[in-house]
Amino acid sequence: MVTVRVHIMLKPSLLDSAGRTVADALNKLSFEEVNEVRIGKVIELKMDSVDEARIKAMCDQLLANPVIEDYRFEVVH
Repeated sequence: MVTVRVHIMLKPSLLDSAGRTVADALNKLSFEEVNEVRIGKVIELKMDSVDEARIKAMCDQLLANPVIEDYRFEVVH
């Protein structure tokens, strides 16, 4: 069994309102060293084998929205 971890983030040119909210909250809690927060998601897939073309197809068709999100994946184990 192989674990594939897919990391999905909003494209850098898009406003991350959730990230901005967290950054503002951290600043209010006196963590002034935080300048920016970007929030994404991680999806872990347990697979029988790794076929990068098929993983890319999963990401493009369902897991990520390629119009507004960037993604990368890694084989963890």
